[in-house]
Amino acid sequence: MSLTVESLAIPDVKIIRPKKHGDARGFFSETYSKKAFADVGIALDFVQDNHAFSATKGTVRGLHFQSAPFAQDKLVRVVRGAILDVAVDLRRTSPTYGKHVSAVISADEWNQILVPVGFAHGLLTLEPDTEVLYKVTNYYAPQHDLGLLWNDPALGIAWPVSEAGAVLSAKDKAQPRLADLPAYF
Repeated sequence: MSLTVESLAIPDVKIIRPKKHGDARGFFSETYSKKAFADVGIALDFVQDNHAFSATKGTVRGLHFQSAPFAQDKLVRVVRGAILDVAVDLRRTSPTYGKHVSAVISADEWNQILVPVGFAHGLLTLEPDTEVLYKVTNYYAPQHDLGLLWNDPALGIAWPVSEAGAVLSAKDKAQPRLADLPAYF
């Protein structure tokens, strides 16, 4: 497997680009190989794959995370459409606590984002009928399923959608602000 890895402004969050081989029939891509990832310093044990479909452009999912002992690293990719993917650092001892990074992840770019434990993760669909696949390193645990308010002004995230235009779940509309979030990491 051939891939490139680029760190974002918060270096623990990474953009990964697997090689894509195309011809007249279409394409082939090895999107994950435990060995290839380990060879570039990413040694994670993914245990679950998730698939999310959003019919509407402007759908916000997040900002989500799971607390210990069920905290999760996430490897996120888009197989149809595009998203703005956001990771917020929740590690209290980190110099980037409360800061965020974002990147456009899309089927056209064939890129992925690695969001490590200690970050809240969210996304905004930039196109209708967007499908997102992501691997996680721990199983879903409802009692540890937590979140952060997507548009908390303290985060300074420049979401390209208005509050009125965003499509959100009731749960995501009611998440706490960063100032009200206990120390989980």
